[in-house]
Amino acid sequence: MIPLSSSSSAISSGLTWSKIPQSRDYELKLNGEAVGTLRRPRWFSTSFQAETQDGQWTFRRSGCLGSGAQILDSSSQQQIATFKSKWGSGGTLTFADGQTFQLSCKGWWRPIWSVIGENGQPVLHLHRREKIVEVPPGVAVPSSRLPLLIMFTWYRVLQAEEDAASAAMVVAVIG
Repeated sequence: MIPLSSSSSAISSGLTWSKIPQSRDYELKLNGEAVGTLRRPRWFSTSFQAETQDGQWTFRRSGCLGSGAQILDSSSQQQIATFKSKWGSGGTLTFADGQTFQLSCKGWWRPIWSVIGENGQPVLHLHRREKIVEVPPGVAVPSSRLPLLIMFTWYRVLQAEEDAASAAMVVAVIG
């Protein structure tokens, strides 16, 4: 994997998500080169494994009905951050050091997910349909935290898609 740095001007237009063929895993690419992976270790697992050159993390559901999430360091299993979802969409991601970010979804069928920093400025925008990530110039986030935020946001997109599919199945069976 090549490094992902928030100081790179190529980040604002070159980040894309793609599904790895013959799997349920995803790759984050910067200008066509792999910079991260998001994997589900087992078919029915509610946890995902994320990896970039900056670290390896486990994302797992938590809270009432699995609406929240935890981020763990994969090697130590220490909790790095917790996510508390809001009714409808989005939520708050709080890191162990106290730094917080807001996740929000906007648009028809939630095509754009945004991460907003404590200063109210966007840190990134993830376009779900196009599978691209935009990082605005001058983002004030440590370069080691940015890859984690991108990976976690894609994880939340996948969670939302799974939840919607489950709800549709229930409606179809009941209806």
